[in-house]
Amino acid sequence: MNRRKVLVGSLLVGLMGSFSLAHAADKGLVGISMPTKSSARWISDGASMVKVFTEKGYKTDLQYAEDDIPNQLAQIENLVTKGAKVLVVAAIDGTTLSDVLQKAADKGIKVIAYDRLIKGSKNVDYYATFDNFQVGVLQAGSLVDALKLKEGKGPFNIELFGGSPDDNNAFFFYDGAMSVLDPYIKSGKLVVRSKQMGMKQVGTLRWDGAVAQARMDNLLSAFYGKEKVHAVLSPYDGLSIGILSSLKGVGYCSAQQPCPYVSGQDAEVQSIKSIIKGEQYSTVFKDTRELAKVTVGMVDAMLSGKKPTVNDTKTYNNGIKVVPSYLLKPVSVDKTNWKKIVVDSGYYTEAQVK
Repeated sequence: MNRRKVLVGSLLVGLMGSFSLAHAADKGLVGISMPTKSSARWISDGASMVKVFTEKGYKTDLQYAEDDIPNQLAQIENLVTKGAKVLVVAAIDGTTLSDVLQKAADKGIKVIAYDRLIKGSKNVDYYATFDNFQVGVLQAGSLVDALKLKEGKGPFNIELFGGSPDDNNAFFFYDGAMSVLDPYIKSGKLVVRSKQMGMKQVGTLRWDGAVAQARMDNLLSAFYGKEKVHAVLSPYDGLSIGILSSLKGVGYCSAQQPCPYVSGQDAEVQSIKSIIKGEQYSTVFKDTRELAKVTVGMVDAMLSGKKPTVNDTKTYNNGIKVVPSYLLKPVSVDKTNWKKIVVDSGYYTEAQVK
């Protein structure tokens, strides 16, 4: 009889323990809205977030809008309807989300802008990103070092490319880069033969590599008959590959004519391979695993009634409010350190990039 009581008691304790674990492991739904799968980095971002959120006991619904603004709006509205407690949104166009985020706010749903600032809405609670101005500084700095401008070398010809004008980050990247390049342009050590400067002239809508390639074709045809281009400021690897394709088409990246120094960002596999081959000169690595951890930390804090950790409360004004932000540090990558940064850290295997 006593043995039966012990068995029943043990069963009840076991069931209660299972219930407690199941209950603890379900912290609610987090809706994740990413812009596109056409860039490897967004696939990596999504996978990293799902992994960390799941480990912390959250359910996730990850959506990709394939750079279609109405599609992203519909997906976010669907996440609101499904009862997400928090939305993590990397906007295609940071100016288009005000109405849908108001619907989220009306239901008490918190919003984190992920890597791209959401503009024109009061309903953005926090922003998790990298130091975007510093990204541009690193990109331009790599070109300055490659050309040995600090040693007084020059003049050299350079062309400038910007990111998508509907992405707030693109302006930070460009401004950061120009904070480094502008003194050399003014002194004549760097020459923009096309005279195309400023985001209105150099922006590349939707970060489209084919658009960058076509523009580089036009620049080479119009301004570089007998002249050579020595460097190209590119803010993103997808553009860099398009730019390099254009350059190869007219004889660069050959024994007779080396590649110009071309920068980049996101340390995508194709660009790491290109750097190893001696084509693309540099990229900027942003560890999306760390950004995922910061984002999950923000969600955890908000949903437990605490204030998330931030390290910037001045920089990111979205037109309605200054959004409290956490900025991670980007890292410059080139032929000298790619293995240490992206392979030894476990971000890629060596087989992926060789």
